[in-house]
Amino acid sequence: MTDAQIPAAGAGSTHPPLYTPAERARRDASPWTLVQGVLAPLQFAVFLVSLALVLRYLATGEGYAVATASIVVKTGVLYLIMVTGAIWEKAVFGQYLLAPAFFWEDMFSFAVIAVHTLYLVALFGGWFTPQALMLTALLAYALYVVNAAQFLLKLRRARLDGAL
Repeated sequence: MTDAQIPAAGAGSTHPPLYTPAERARRDASPWTLVQGVLAPLQFAVFLVSLALVLRYLATGEGYAVATASIVVKTGVLYLIMVTGAIWEKAVFGQYLLAPAFFWEDMFSFAVIAVHTLYLVALFGGWFTPQALMLTALLAYALYVVNAAQFLLKLRRARLDGAL
């Protein structure tokens, strides 16, 4: 089904609009909306570079230090987008996390952050071998891709609702 075939909210849609008019106004007025709009593609770019470096290390055994640094940077950007996203959610929905409109995205974000944090703890604690660290990073990245897809689908829904 194309976007043109999907009814907008209020035109036979089976779900309520993602944003109320007041929430949409707060979203549009918040500087945190722009911050999220900049950080999300930045995080994705960092992810792609890091993924390539991790896969290179796993395939060749070379580049462990640069792959590790890239994972640490990716995790830092993830933390930054999570904190600023919580501030955005507070500005738009009145609560820092788990607003009904983004409940499942936030819940899955916790899993993404948990595995990225496990990576950092294992790295700095010396708990895992380099191979196990890279596999942990790949698990964190797989979860990140699912979470990014959740948010992209939510953005699409907002657009179809006429909220963007």
